[in-house]
Amino acid sequence: MPAEPNHPSQASQWTAVVFALVLPTLVTLAYFVWADSFSPAVQQTTYTIAKAFQFGFPLVWACWRQGQRLQLRPSDMQGVIAGIGFGLLGSLAMMSLYHGWLKHSDLLAGAEGAIRQKLTGMALDQSWKFIALGAFYSLFHSLLEEYYWRWFVFGQLRQMITLGKAVVVSSLGFMAHHVIVLGAYFGYASPETWLFSFSIAIGGAFWAWLYQRSRSLLGPWLGHLLIDAAIFTIGYDIVRDLIGG
Repeated sequence: MPAEPNHPSQASQWTAVVFALVLPTLVTLAYFVWADSFSPAVQQTTYTIAKAFQFGFPLVWACWRQGQRLQLRPSDMQGVIAGIGFGLLGSLAMMSLYHGWLKHSDLLAGAEGAIRQKLTGMALDQSWKFIALGAFYSLFHSLLEEYYWRWFVFGQLRQMITLGKAVVVSSLGFMAHHVIVLGAYFGYASPETWLFSFSIAIGGAFWAWLYQRSRSLLGPWLGHLLIDAAIFTIGYDIVRDLIGG
């Protein structure tokens, strides 16, 4: 006989959601900031353990505590087109902003030291390593983030608050850990850090809306994949002289 699903109280559900909103920021602080002065092996181990804990938490809570099942649902064609279209538009906007302004700006020149230190700390000293990391983030990490932020965080919030509030709260949570990464390179007082961060929140809001509409992660994932691919394409252009590309 299958185990009867548990029905946690609203207080415990809120605790789980708040924890899930904060956890990625703590994970980013752990591997990106607190482990920064340690060896590449320590940084990579910290990253692996922290990320495994982050992405494992929703399964433990939703499947064990709530008795849910993670199901892969196909999307309708409109959801797929919307996801790809948003990803292409976002990628085009980023590429235009980078080549039209950021590439030759003092802002990027000032970030070179922090970028070089991070490349060394994560042992990204060859082109193929950076390309492999970009492929992993674009293809797999983007899907894991959609599962985490849209299926779990947004999905849990949608059960407790209105659609609009769930979109806003989940998207700001999605933005928060990106602030740490951008702030490390451009400075936390930099307007660009907050401009780019709120752009990420807009992406999160769109993907939450698309997930709600299509009931599938396929469209949001494809859009997220394209955005991440564009980010790593820009990143490679920035670091290619530092890693012999």
